[in-house]
Amino acid sequence: MAKARVSYVCGECGYTAAGWMGKCPDCGAWGSISERVAAPARASVLAETAAAPVPVSQVSAEGETRLAVGVGELDRVLGGGLVPGSAVLLGGDPGIGKSTLMLQALGRLAGAGHRVLYVSGEESASQVRWRAERLGAVSDNLYVVAEIELSRILSMAEELSPQAVVLDSVQTLYSAESESAPGSVSQVRESAFKVVQAAKSRGFSAFLVGHVTKEGALAGPRILEHMVDTVLYFEGERSHAYRVLRAVKNRFGATDEIGVFEMAEAGLAEVKNPSAAFLSQRPEGAAGSAVAACLEGTRPVLVEIQALASPSSFSSPRRTVLGLDANRVALLAAVLEKKAGLSLASQDLYVNVAGGLRVSETAADLAVCCAAASALLDRPLPPDLVLAGEVGLTGEVRGASRLDARLKEAAKMGFTRCLVPRAALASLPKAKGMKPAGVKTVAEALKLLFS
Repeated sequence: MAKARVSYVCGECGYTAAGWMGKCPDCGAWGSISERVAAPARASVLAETAAAPVPVSQVSAEGETRLAVGVGELDRVLGGGLVPGSAVLLGGDPGIGKSTLMLQALGRLAGAGHRVLYVSGEESASQVRWRAERLGAVSDNLYVVAEIELSRILSMAEELSPQAVVLDSVQTLYSAESESAPGSVSQVRESAFKVVQAAKSRGFSAFLVGHVTKEGALAGPRILEHMVDTVLYFEGERSHAYRVLRAVKNRFGATDEIGVFEMAEAGLAEVKNPSAAFLSQRPEGAAGSAVAACLEGTRPVLVEIQALASPSSFSSPRRTVLGLDANRVALLAAVLEKKAGLSLASQDLYVNVAGGLRVSETAADLAVCCAAASALLDRPLPPDLVLAGEVGLTGEVRGASRLDARLKEAAKMGFTRCLVPRAALASLPKAKGMKPAGVKTVAEALKLLFS
C-alpha cells in the first residue's frame, strides 16, 4: 500500500514546499504554511478514444446558444446570457448582495420554465426559502439543498439535469478525496475543478460564489480564476444603494461591460438609466462639482466628480480619493500646479465619484482637473457642462474613444455644452442641442471656464 504524501502548502497563495517555514517565499505571508496529507495517488484512467488534432478550417463553427437569465443587467455583463456548459465565478464583499442576485437570477430562470438548482453551504434550506419569498423567486422549478459534500452535489445535479446550478459558496465545499479542511487552497482548487468539469460534460451552467479578501481580491488560489470562463465582481459601498456588477474576465463576451443595480426592500432592482441615477442628487451651483462623460463597455455613463480643497495643517498635504485611482489623481494635481499655475501644494485635496461608482478610464481626467480647480477657486462650473478627455503630463488634453456616444448620452440628459479635446472636435458629429468646445491644454480649459 502506497504511503500518504506529506507536503506543506501556503494557505494564501497555494505555494508547496518540502518542509515547514515561517514565511512563504512566494507571497511573503507569515505563518500561512501548514502541513497537508495527500491521499495516495490513483492510477489515471485514459479515454478509450483520444481526440485527434484537426485543421481549424474543419472545426465546426456553429453559433453559440445562449440562455437569457431574465435579469437584463446580468445578461448584459455576461454578453447576452448564459452559455451552456460555462462556469461563472462571482466575487464581492460580504453583504453586498451576491446571494440575492443569484437567487433572483435562478428565480427568473425557473419562472421561464427552466429547472435550476441552488446549493447553499452557508444557510439552511428554510432560510433560502424565506429569502426566495421576499424576492418573489418561489417556483417549483427552483430546487434548493443545503449541502457541502461535492460528490453528493454532483450526483444531485446529474439526477435533476438542471440548466443552471449555483454553489454558494465555493469556499464551503469539500471533496472526500482530499483530506484538507473546507476552504483550504487544495479543497477550493479541487472542488472548482470538478464543478467546472461536470458543467462542461453535462451541459449545465455553473455559478460559483466566492469570498474576497480584505484587499477586495477573490480568496483562494489565483488558479481559480483561470479555471472558469467568466469572473464577475459585485462592487459597491454599503452606504450607497447602488451596486455595480463588473466582468474582469469573459470568454464569451466583453470584459468592460457593467450592470447597475439598486438595493431595495424586495431585492436588487435593475437601473436602466445609470446616468440619471448617478446625477439625481447633484447639487446646483456648488463649487467642486463636474460631470464626466465616461464609457463602461458599450454603455456611456455620466458621473459626478466632486472635489474639495482646504488649507493643509500638515507639511505634507493629504490626497484622499474615492472611486478613482489615487495615484492618477496625485499625478493630475501635480499637472495642475506645474502647467496651470494652481497652488495645490499647501492644500488638502479630496476627490470622490458620487454614487459609489468606480471610474477607471482616463477620459475622466479633464473633469477631475476642472473639479479640483473649481474647488480651489470656489467658483462653480456651468450646470449644463459635461467634460471628456485625458490629461497628459505636459498638460495636453488627449482624445477619448467614442466621443459621439458620450455626447449623445449627455444631450439626452439635458446637457447643452461639452468640453472635449480640440483634436477630436473636427471629426465629432453634431449632437442635437449640444455646443462642443475644444481645448488643447488643461490650462486653456481652465482659462475658458474661469476667466
